[in-house]
Amino acid sequence: MDKQQNRARRNMDRRRKRYIQRRMLSAAVVLLLITGAGLLAAVFASSQKKAGEKEADTVAANADAGVAKDLMEEEIEKDFPTEPDGQDGQENRDIPDDVGGQEEPEEASGQPAGASSILDEANRLADSYDYDNAIEKIKSSPGYEQDAQMTAAIADFEARKAECVPVDIQEVTHIFYHTLVVDPSKAFANQENDPQAVGNNQWMTTIDEFNKITQAMYDEGYVMVDLHDIAEETVDENGVTHFKEGTIMLPPGKKAFVLSIDDLSYYHSYDGYGYASKMVLDENGKPKCEYIQDDGTTVVGDYDVVPLMDKFIEEHPDASYRGAKGTIALTGYNGVLGYRTDITYQTVPADINADKKKWLEEHPDFNLETERAKAKEVADAMKADGWVFASHTWGHMKIGDASMERLRADTEKWKESVEPVVGPTDTIIFAHGQDMAGWPQEYEPGNEKFEYLKGQGFNYFCNVDSNQYRVQIQDNYVRQGRRNLDGYRIYFNAIGEEDSVSDLFDAKQVLDPNRPPVHRLGS
Repeated sequence: MDKQQNRARRNMDRRRKRYIQRRMLSAAVVLLLITGAGLLAAVFASSQKKAGEKEADTVAANADAGVAKDLMEEEIEKDFPTEPDGQDGQENRDIPDDVGGQEEPEEASGQPAGASSILDEANRLADSYDYDNAIEKIKSSPGYEQDAQMTAAIADFEARKAECVPVDIQEVTHIFYHTLVVDPSKAFANQENDPQAVGNNQWMTTIDEFNKITQAMYDEGYVMVDLHDIAEETVDENGVTHFKEGTIMLPPGKKAFVLSIDDLSYYHSYDGYGYASKMVLDENGKPKCEYIQDDGTTVVGDYDVVPLMDKFIEEHPDASYRGAKGTIALTGYNGVLGYRTDITYQTVPADINADKKKWLEEHPDFNLETERAKAKEVADAMKADGWVFASHTWGHMKIGDASMERLRADTEKWKESVEPVVGPTDTIIFAHGQDMAGWPQEYEPGNEKFEYLKGQGFNYFCNVDSNQYRVQIQDNYVRQGRRNLDGYRIYFNAIGEEDSVSDLFDAKQVLDPNRPPVHRLGS
């Protein structure tokens, strides 16, 4: 609502300015006519009138001019009353018909028709550092060369572009979250008796913490870039893809980061622990989350990373580089995005686990194709908003420990059950933080797992690594380490036992007061 009010206020200010300019022009014409009439009268009467009479005529003419001025100001005040204290956002109720929401025609405003909306779109592109497209947006408007505001905007965009400097790709950090905790009282209860609650406390971030981190990083000058922005891809005459460091241009003082989200599948194990239950689309077709309340009713809102980040970037377009969003790493064994899209829900094998069996009993009308269609609709909307999908392996597999046989079987399951819903991907984000080689070692020829995944179309590989920067770009792949911004890191940084996030935010300011002490790993 504040954003809408601010936008309405800015639009009102522009319309008020144009309206006053027109009124001032009209008044000037009136004043000129009145003054001219007075002067003519004085000239024709000069031979007959006494000096006192001429003075009286001049006073009368000036009085007429003053009346005209007062009438103009009175009319402006009537049409645009001064806003009383405490009435923010109420201006639109008093907009006269001729300066309302309709675009002014060229002959009335001096601007090409639709110029205001074009300028708004161009400014938003420029705010997200996409200066070239911002300039092209203005140049797409016929007659822009004769419009002072448009030509000034082009000059401004060119100047801002010239100030940008290339980001050091080796210093692009990568942060990630799991599904966010909506209700800490449910997620963290019974720390001494419930292993699930202990895990929730270690690996999950609350909505409150996420929002504070997002704002803190924005205040520190961090700008989200897409994982693919860190590399430049070229394809040779044989159809082979090659990679080298990409070029990211940002204003001085800005810092690039990559965002990813793990396990956005809303597992059965999350039920009853205060998490959202699935991704859905609202009445405007925008990705939101469904949350099941204590009484069993559902509400739709900003209950996880995707809608919260969408909202933040909508309000702060300069928080994202050219509209970039995050990468969503999905498993498949419980389906995706809260939809039960895996084939096992239909085939019901003998070894199906108890969670799936219970869910099927509670949903006797389940239809696999319907479920997949709903999930695909949501995934398509997310991709249209800039989100990218990645494999997290179908079974949340530890790739370092897995045999080649298991890796092949797992990859086939992901491609059969997940890819048809979210589309093909060239990115794999390893579960449990395992990788196929250590750092700074490379994926060398003869690495069977790498060569298999490369053959399956994967070119971007990410693990878990708490180092500030881990970037490795080779001719045939891109690799980046990720930093977990979870309860474990936040808590132990907040109490001073670790220092692994201070370049991003102050953990003491971020820590959710509803978070209990976090158990050390293995304790």
